[in-house]
Amino acid sequence: MTGKKLFITLAVILGLALSAPQAKAKQDILFGGASIVGVYYQVALQLSNIMNKHQGDKYNFIGRPTGGSVFNINALERGAFDFGVAQSDRNWQAYNGAAEWEGKPITSLRSLFSMHPETVMLVARKDTGIEKVEDIKGKRVNIGNPGSGQRGNATDVLRIYGIDPASDFRAEGLQHHEAARALVDRNIDAFFYTIGNPSAAIEEPATSVDIRMVHLNHPGIKEMVEEKPYYIMTTIPGGMYRGVDEDIETYAVTATVVTSENVADDVVYDLVKTVFENLDEVRAAHASFRNLKVEEMLQGLSAPLHPGAEKYYKEQGWM
Repeated sequence: MTGKKLFITLAVILGLALSAPQAKAKQDILFGGASIVGVYYQVALQLSNIMNKHQGDKYNFIGRPTGGSVFNINALERGAFDFGVAQSDRNWQAYNGAAEWEGKPITSLRSLFSMHPETVMLVARKDTGIEKVEDIKGKRVNIGNPGSGQRGNATDVLRIYGIDPASDFRAEGLQHHEAARALVDRNIDAFFYTIGNPSAAIEEPATSVDIRMVHLNHPGIKEMVEEKPYYIMTTIPGGMYRGVDEDIETYAVTATVVTSENVADDVVYDLVKTVFENLDEVRAAHASFRNLKVEEMLQGLSAPLHPGAEKYYKEQGWM
C-alpha cells in the first residue's frame, strides 16, 4: 500500500471512529454507611448492589464504611458523598442546628426514606453484675466513637439516669466491631449500641460469653420520647439473642437514607424509584430489612424531603 493510500485509509478509519456513538460514562455515586459490622453499612452496600443491578447502565453505586451518622451528614454537606445513612435524631439536630451543629445548621440536608427502627441498647457480660443502668458505675463501658449516633444516644441515657461518664465510670470510644470484641476479651464490661435487630455485633459476642441486655425505660426516657418526634418506645423480643429470654423495653430512632439538596433530582428519583419498585429484593437483602413497609418508610423523616423523592411519592399517590 502506498503512503497516500495508507493515509487515506487511516483517515477513513479515524472518521468512522469519531462519528460512531460513544458509550456514556457511568456516574460514580458514593453511599456512606457506618461500621462494617453494623446495619448502616448493609443499607449502603445492599442498596448500592440493587442500584447497580437495575440501573448499572447509568450509575456505579459504591457503598462505603464510615464513622456513622454525624460523619455522613457532614460528608454530605461537603459534597464528599452523594447519599448516606443517619439516625432520625441526628438529622433533626443537624438541620435545626443543635448538638454538634449548634449555631451551624446543615440546611442542605434532605431526607429520602426510612429503613429499620434502631433500638438503643446497653449490653453487658453477665459476670459483671450489671443488671440496671446504675450498675455501670465503676465499670468500663463503651459509649461509642466520637461522631457516631450511638454516642449521642448513650449520652442522653446517662444524663437521664444522672450518671457522669467523666467521673462515674471509665468511658471508652470504640467503634461497634471493636466493642463487641472488647466485651468478649474482657477489656470492657458493657457497651451502648444503637442498631437494627438482629445484629451480628450482638449475636457474635453472645455466642462466646453470657450477656445481659439492660432495660432503658426510665420515666425520663419516656418523657423524652413523647417530646421528640423522631423517637419511639419499643421492645426487643426475648429470644432474639442467646441468653436474653425476656422482652427488653427501650427506645428507638429510625435509620434514614439522606442526601444533600445539591444532588440532582433525577439521581435521587432513580434511587427512590428503584428501591420501592424492588422492595422484595431489599427485604431479602438483610434480616433487619425483612419487615419493611412502605407507610413506615415514609415516617421519621426529620429533615425536609428531597424534590426527587417527593416527585416519586406524588406519582404513587403517597403524598
